[in-house]
Amino acid sequence: MWVARPRTPGLFEAHREFGGDREDAARRISALSRMEFVMFQFLILTQAGCRRMFPRQLLHRITTLAFFAIIALFAQTICTQSANADQPLRPNIVLIMADDMGYECVGANGGETYKTPHLDRLAASGMRFEHCHSQPICTPSRVQIMTGIYNKRNYLQFGLLDPRATTFGHLMKQTGYRTCVAGKWQLKGGFDGPKNFGFDEYSLWQLTRLPGRYPNPGLEVNGMEIDYGNGTYGPDIVSDYICRFMQRHKEESFFVYYPMILPHWPFIPTPDSEEWNPTATGEKGRQHWKNRFFVDMVAYTDKIVGKIDTKLAELGIRDNTLLIFTGDNGTYTGVTSRFQGRDYPGGKGKTTDNGTHVPLIVSWPKVIKKSRVSQDLIDFSDMLPTIVEAAGGTVPKELMIDGRSFLPQLQGQTGNPREWIYCWYSRNGGEEGSEHARDQQYKLYANGKFFNIVKDFEETSPLDLKQLNNEQQTAYEKLSRGLARYEKTPRPKQSQKGKLKKANPKQPKKTEKKFQAKAGNQTLVCPLP
Repeated sequence: MWVARPRTPGLFEAHREFGGDREDAARRISALSRMEFVMFQFLILTQAGCRRMFPRQLLHRITTLAFFAIIALFAQTICTQSANADQPLRPNIVLIMADDMGYECVGANGGETYKTPHLDRLAASGMRFEHCHSQPICTPSRVQIMTGIYNKRNYLQFGLLDPRATTFGHLMKQTGYRTCVAGKWQLKGGFDGPKNFGFDEYSLWQLTRLPGRYPNPGLEVNGMEIDYGNGTYGPDIVSDYICRFMQRHKEESFFVYYPMILPHWPFIPTPDSEEWNPTATGEKGRQHWKNRFFVDMVAYTDKIVGKIDTKLAELGIRDNTLLIFTGDNGTYTGVTSRFQGRDYPGGKGKTTDNGTHVPLIVSWPKVIKKSRVSQDLIDFSDMLPTIVEAAGGTVPKELMIDGRSFLPQLQGQTGNPREWIYCWYSRNGGEEGSEHARDQQYKLYANGKFFNIVKDFEETSPLDLKQLNNEQQTAYEKLSRGLARYEKTPRPKQSQKGKLKKANPKQPKKTEKKFQAKAGNQTLVCPLP
């Protein structure tokens, strides 16, 4: 079969005109659209039949024009791909939330008691926020960070997330992300709870029961209750699960939510402690806790953050991964730390700064090019809109979230910083709760008490409202407007209460060995360490 060969550059030569080399040309040629491929084959296959219909010279012109048309389509494909290549890729997102680890526990924040080299390194190369506030205790913070809505509007009771709630898991899935949650759950919902809240996979403690969480723990992994032995450590198991999840989905966009088990009590040895006992099981009573083990547990928290950071680098996806580290509330009240040259008591469960002030460190090498420190106000309702916007998604208006994205600040812009943040807090839900609005220096409670929290950390001496100076009066009026915004917000209806079952040592559970035998080839779905 005769084929016209006009004196034009070949595809590789043509691609060089667009600035590529031969290997790049081969790569881009493989990306030709199906339409272009079909057109090229049509030209060759129909040429022989056309020879009898047209004179040779006319056929030569027809095939030459067709060839140039294909070259033009190919050039358009290359230019389109080049334009797309210039667009920023959607980042992978890993949100880590330590359990009972206040602002004072991180060296980069001025902490002096604990060793946090990995967090300090992330802060030194990323962005550190000095005014991030959570709720005073675990479940309220979990509800707020996952929904972007203040507790007054959707918090029902301790240990529960409203099954009707929309979470960042849902929104990230809708944006096309693979989603995973691992660590501490404490939100009920049974085996289907995490999936109902938007997570494809999970490895969790406190989902259906309350076994031990540290040495030889009991966890729930994708619909299975698993009791681990052989000296395994709960935080290692769930962080290993996260690492495997990231490896399986490194070619996709993924979102990992890691509400850590550490460093919540009981304060007992870690595998890095000299007193580590690989045969221990269950939760030790308060008489066995030692605050020096809390120091070890904070160090192990930092170690796991470093493990995840290193894994992302090994997978070649670290530069475009948005890694966020924070804490769910202040440090346990029985722990006193050295912070910025003074003793600093833990304030978990209190609305004072030591109960709500938590670390916030963000690392995203592709976007955050150098160390930055922000004085902007951030609270836990802001996490959801930030990660959804970073993923290229949108938050439905009908959710009416309270959060405000701080993505522009991460990108080096001014953004839209808050003038105040709001808190409604009641550990167990109900109609009444402690309510306040605050900025970086002042806090106003709904009961009228007004504090300069920089000078009065323990909030023992409220300011006299009749003797406020100009600065204080301006702050008071601003915070009053913040409180008024939520004054008439109705509380949601209380749901029926229920409790998780406690682990029964007489009831046989699935062991690691039995689980592997039953799972067979499905170990990637429910992977074990």
